[in-house]
Amino acid sequence: MSHDLPFRRLLIANRGEIASRIIRTAKRLGLETAAIYSEADKTAPFVRDADYRACVGPARPQDSYLNTEAVLEAARSLGADAVHPGYGFLSENAAFADAVAAAGMTWIGPPASAIRAMGLKDAAKALMQGAGVATTPGYHGDDQSDARLRAEALLIGYPLLIKAVAGGGGKGMRRVDAPDVFDVALAGARREARASFGDERVLLEVYVTRPRHIEVQVFADRHGNVVHLFERDCSLQRRHQKVIEEAPAPGMDEAVRAAVTGAAVQAAQAVGYEGAGTVEFIADGSGGLKADHIWFMEMNTRLQVEHPVTEAITGIDLVEWQLRVAGGEPLPLAQEQIVRSGWAMEGRLYAEQPRKRFLPSTGPLDRLRLPAATPTVRVDAGAEEGGVITPFYDPMIAKIIAVGPNRRAAARTLAEAVRRVEVWPVRTNAAFLARCLADEDFLAGVVDTGFIDARLDVLTRKEDPSDAVLASATQALAAFEAQGTPPGPWDALHGARGFRLNADPGLECRLSIDGVETLAHLPEGRPEGLLNIHACADGAFVIFEDAEPYLVARSASERTAAAAAGGDGALLSPMPGRIASVGVALGDRVAQGQVIVVLEAMKMEHALAAPFDGVVEMLAAAPGAQTSEGVVLARVKPLSADS
Repeated sequence: MSHDLPFRRLLIANRGEIASRIIRTAKRLGLETAAIYSEADKTAPFVRDADYRACVGPARPQDSYLNTEAVLEAARSLGADAVHPGYGFLSENAAFADAVAAAGMTWIGPPASAIRAMGLKDAAKALMQGAGVATTPGYHGDDQSDARLRAEALLIGYPLLIKAVAGGGGKGMRRVDAPDVFDVALAGARREARASFGDERVLLEVYVTRPRHIEVQVFADRHGNVVHLFERDCSLQRRHQKVIEEAPAPGMDEAVRAAVTGAAVQAAQAVGYEGAGTVEFIADGSGGLKADHIWFMEMNTRLQVEHPVTEAITGIDLVEWQLRVAGGEPLPLAQEQIVRSGWAMEGRLYAEQPRKRFLPSTGPLDRLRLPAATPTVRVDAGAEEGGVITPFYDPMIAKIIAVGPNRRAAARTLAEAVRRVEVWPVRTNAAFLARCLADEDFLAGVVDTGFIDARLDVLTRKEDPSDAVLASATQALAAFEAQGTPPGPWDALHGARGFRLNADPGLECRLSIDGVETLAHLPEGRPEGLLNIHACADGAFVIFEDAEPYLVARSASERTAAAAAGGDGALLSPMPGRIASVGVALGDRVAQGQVIVVLEAMKMEHALAAPFDGVVEMLAAAPGAQTSEGVVLARVKPLSADS
């Protein structure tokens, strides 16, 4: 496909789902695409998606994706004449934008001057005040002495927020409720800001008791045109990071919308903006949205993670607009031509553990099933089954976007989509997202940035297994015992949906479900199509109910003699876990069924036993060590005839 842009080969200086998403639009426009990747990402989907590719270094971002010289050298070696930074990494690095231009390549983003102008919160707020845009009341001055900050804090009043001048993402941010804890909070905010951004300066702001995070998508070209593409509400956050975003914002009337979008356009005009940008506001939602209670917070000079919800309600491809504006074209539409329709919501599927304060979860993606794309569901994925979630990058697996004619319809569609997610052994926030979307207050539009923290116990609580889980667990165990272990870990049942058995309907078995021993019963009628089942090894399997995984195995009293062994006597780890104990030594003679290694995972113990009489000829397990699924922990050699 031919194109009319002044560049032909686009390098994406990013990774994961955003790289794949940019590549899709670039190819549709007839551009050639080039990807950079770290050694940890060499088999990632986005690398395959590109026409050309180059490794830029080891796994650590500092050594690869953030290595300006390595990225520029890759662009030169691959013949790229344009660079799109995506979001994160180098996207708001003014020096990198300058370096791209100096290398004779087109920078797909705002001018470096705009990035610099909006890069520091205090300077940006001062600029906005000069342009007549209301900012959050507080202190943004240069005097950073403890005494001045304490005095300003008293003038602002408590509670208040201490925020790092540079950066974002909640780093260097502290809520302070009283003067006697101000000094400790200030020291902590400075330390975190210095470590994260190399700049310990802070600003002080009034703390809004029911804050809502509202942002406006703006676009500008080099011909003086600036438009907005309406607003998004990103109030549902954990640890100051967004998890559910939507467009438009609930409860916003047209008068307030005109005020906030008009302020966003003013902000873009004030810095001579060009390309895609997001102007972020904090709103006091305690008495509904009011124009005089919405204040400028900061401007992100890049594409946002949540841009698909804006695309969904406007029908506009924002990446295409970025490319056309960077190519010198005027904006494709004037403000009055941009219309919105319906409602859109996005859920960020993270590899994390909500019940452990959202700690990231890493490891192999032995099972990864995402909802199918439909006219009302979009999935932007950055990972695939068989891949690995590493500790080096943001743990987002995918973005799931749903649309509907109204807010409740969009929420219902998104909830149904996230309930179809199946991921194992990596843990995700899918069931947590489903609970958020079903919450009655959320459905009523009662949202603010404290929504999740106020309901954390309810939103992260794991329910006891339902009767459907117990019935399916009994069916799966009966099938296993009837068929024996097929080649590979349960290949015959992998991903089974509601399989039927000719088992005794009165069958009872004692199961361990997530470490809790339960007596399960196969009811009359052998229910079909209940849940999704993923087979592991050693007779263990995972049942997914509304995206919640339940790890099922025979109870400890019944599975002592079970072996996770191949025909060659190898004992493989059935899943990631910790070696709880090793019952033998190298060279020991063992009997069939004798426990060799006990693995602890998901609060369960899995006994790996000798598959036959023999001698331990290899032992690679040590108590307390961590292991991954499929690792050979021991090997038993059959006894010879004369032993």
